[in-house]
This record gives sequence, structure tokens and C-alpha cells, in this order.
Amino acid sequence: MTQEELFKNIISHCKEYGFVFPSSEIYDGLGAVYDYGPFGVELKNNIREYWWKSMVQMNDNIVGLDASIFMHPTVWKASGHVDAFSDPLIDNKDSKKRYRADVLIEEHISKIEAKIEKEVEKAKKRFENFDETMFRSTNPRVVENQKKIDEINARFKNALEKNDLVEVKQIIIDCEIVCPVSGTRNWTDVRQFNLMFSTQMGSVSEDSNIIYLRPETAQGIFVNFLNVQRSARMKIPFGIAQTGKAFRNEIVARQFLFRMKEFEQMEMQFFVRPGEEMQWYNTWKEKRIKWHHAMGFGTEKYRFHDHIKLAHYANAACDIEFMFPFGFKEIEGIHSRTDFDLSSHEKHSGKKLQYFDSELNKSYVPYVIETSIGLDRMFLAVLASAFEIEKLDSANAEGEGNERTVLRIPPALAPVKVAVFPLIKKDGLPEKAMEIFNNLKQICRCYYEEKDTIGKRYRRQDAIGTPFCITVDHESLKDNCVTLRHRDSMKQERIPIDKIASIVEEKVSLRNLLSKS
Repeated sequence: MTQEELFKNIISHCKEYGFVFPSSEIYDGLGAVYDYGPFGVELKNNIREYWWKSMVQMNDNIVGLDASIFMHPTVWKASGHVDAFSDPLIDNKDSKKRYRADVLIEEHISKIEAKIEKEVEKAKKRFENFDETMFRSTNPRVVENQKKIDEINARFKNALEKNDLVEVKQIIIDCEIVCPVSGTRNWTDVRQFNLMFSTQMGSVSEDSNIIYLRPETAQGIFVNFLNVQRSARMKIPFGIAQTGKAFRNEIVARQFLFRMKEFEQMEMQFFVRPGEEMQWYNTWKEKRIKWHHAMGFGTEKYRFHDHIKLAHYANAACDIEFMFPFGFKEIEGIHSRTDFDLSSHEKHSGKKLQYFDSELNKSYVPYVIETSIGLDRMFLAVLASAFEIEKLDSANAEGEGNERTVLRIPPALAPVKVAVFPLIKKDGLPEKAMEIFNNLKQICRCYYEEKDTIGKRYRRQDAIGTPFCITVDHESLKDNCVTLRHRDSMKQERIPIDKIASIVEEKVSLRNLLSKS
């Protein structure tokens, strides 16, 4: 299966099994906006809980906040969003399609990188004692392609720093980048496009004020810095964490949940002494990559990518990129934001936002280290890693064909932790199964079903990622034991009914992830 086919299968699976639906679908939908279904909302909540507990519960110097979506419009002037929150836009005159110029260039670079990796993989198969470093520095095709990448990156970085949109277009022309739809290079000039949604607040339109839907959750943290610090009695270094909706009028919203106009962020702003920011920046890079690795999807699926151009507020920035079916893309950003935000809000509000450090006996505006992760992108990353169409031995005992679709979601994140089935719908089995179900649902999200063969019920639970199934049969009424079926191995074991709760709770506990992160 190609990566493109895999991605299409994941999107189709999401709708069929109640994870994600197109928004307003009965009215032909709304572009780049999605609704989370019964199992999608459970998975999303579990990912959010994993982040929140690892960030707030496991760190005694980080507290939470839930700031409003609507904020005073001057907040966005102070943050730089009114003047600087924009993307370079370009249109193809033949297809009439609109693109982000920077994304076109980045995707072109990714294609060259893919050629390099293909050469490396071919060489690995040919030579036993393969020296990858030597190969990359001596192979003519690899060296030539790497030189192209370095030249494009250097030109692109220089153009972005100078805000030279003419040069950005020239890079697209020189790289012979074509429109994916028309296949032509008939481009318009590049221009900047502000991404904020605006609306009005007021009882009548003549008296209303223009306000914005927040494009990020961070500013709610900054304007509440002193409120939180004083009320929670926090000492630097300390952090404030928040999850919530953000809105961006993306030029090109695509790739399913990866780039949407309405999305959810999980952000933490960590306040530190000036001069100590780089130490904490590196610390949080290590902490965050460890959090991702704890889910067990493979360390090779993650990499750090330093920003070519730093944002106006940063003195260091990198992304944690994840290998999605459409390539390595950003899943989390880590930034050293200096004292830009608090200083700017001080200036625009006229209110001091300084911290008195009793150890240094002086006041100062703290520096900030930010970790910002997209919950929807994390959701997509989990599904992309967990989705598998597995070929089975023709002699498999469940008798439901030689293939199954399974989501190998970490048990602690799975939408449903355990499903309970009576083998048949009579002879007292449903009553016994329902008794077990009612006990289990007090400790985790459970599912009860008695329709269809037991094999078909197993397959449905595999498809939504349920790690464990419990089957009550006639023997259960005699020996007080049930069959526990494992999703990943399909193995079955008999366990006592009075041990079910403790066994299941241990296997699906979030502690299993938190202890690794």
C-alpha cells in the first residue's frame, strides 16, 4: 500500500467508524472544518488528558488556565498579529488555485530530500559495511541534490528575512515548481495574506467594535501572567498551560486534519530568568520529544527541524516533525520567545508585567519558553501510526476472513478500553455480561454488544482500537471465569471475573505512558 493509499484509507476509516465527519455534510460540507464523532471525541479527550497530566500534574511548577476566545483587540496589536500574522500567497492563473508560496518551496525541497533518502536506502541494501556519512559526502547524486537544497534554503531564508516577495516568486520560477492541478508555471505575484478571522462585538453594527477570533491560545496566558503568578503563589521558573480552540483563515487548508481553520492547541508558556532561556529551551526540547516517544510509535518517526526564519518574538525556534503519510511535517513547536510578549503588553496596556525575584532582590520581565502542540495533528498522528490492514493466517480461530483492519492505539489513549460480549443472547449470558459491563464502566470507557457472531464483534472493536474484549460463555456461569481477548496479538486467556477490574485497570492506565514520559 502506498502512502497516498494509506492516507485515503485512514480518512475513509475515520468516517465509517465514527471518528471524524465532514462538518455540515448534509449541506455539502464546509471546507477544512471537521466534526469529531463518538469514538473520535474519546480519542481526542484521551490525548488531551495525556498532555495535561504530563504537563500540569507531573510538574509541580506548572499550573493551568482557561482564557476566553474573545480578547481585547489591542492584545493582537501588541502581540504583532495585526501587522505580522500573515502568509505569502500565490495563485496559479490557469487553475485559479491558491497556494502558500513557502509551502510550495518546502514541498519542492522535500521531494529532493526524498531522492537523497532513496539513494541511501538503495546503497544500504547493496553494501554490508555501509558508511552512511561517507556515502552522503561522496556520492555524486546525493552531493548534487544536497547542494540544491542548501542553495534553495539559503535564498529562501534571505528572502523571508528581507520580506522580499519578488525573490520568493523567483525561487518558485527557478525551481520550476508547477501547480499540482494545472501543471503549469503561470504564477501571479506573491503577496501577504493576514490569517486572523475578524468579527464584531456590539448590539448594533454602527456602534460595534472589531474583534478577532484568537489565532493562538498563548496571548491569554501572557495577559494573565501576574494574575496566575500571584494567585497560585508561583516562583520563577514556572509555567502556565492551556488547551483550547484557535482559528486561522488558512490560505490552503488541506491534508484532512493537518491544516484546518478551526483547531485546538495545547500550549505551555514557561517563564524563566533572562539569560537562562537557552538552558530551558534545550531542556524542554528533550522533555517534549520524550513525551512523543513514550507512545511507542517509533523514534524514527520524529525529528527536530530548526526554523529557517525566526518569528519576530523568538531568538530560537524548532519544530518536532512527525512522519505523516504525506511526509515529515510539524506536530509541535518549541520557541524561545524572549521577553517580547510581556514587554509588548506592558507597553500597550500601560501596566507593569514584571516579576520580583526575591533571590536576586530585583524586578524584571521574564523570558518565555513555549511548547505548542496541535491536538488535531496529534490525533491524526496517532491514527496514522496505529492504522493497519493486517493479513492473517488462513487458519485463524476467529473465522472472519484472512484480513482485518486494526487500530493499534496505545491502550491508555484508546477511545474504548474494553468491550464486553455475551457469546449468545440467551441462557443468562447477557445478564452476566451486563453485570460485568456495569462494574467496569466505573473505571474506564466500555462498550457492550450482543449482535452478530463473536468474530464480527471482535473485528468491529479492532477497527476502533479497543485493546481488550471480554466474552462471557456458558462455562463462565460454572467456573466464574471469562475470556480476555488481546487486540494486538488476538490471543485469548481465561481470567477470573473478580480479577477483571484490576487487570484491565492496570493495562489501560495512563500511568503506563506518564512513567515513560
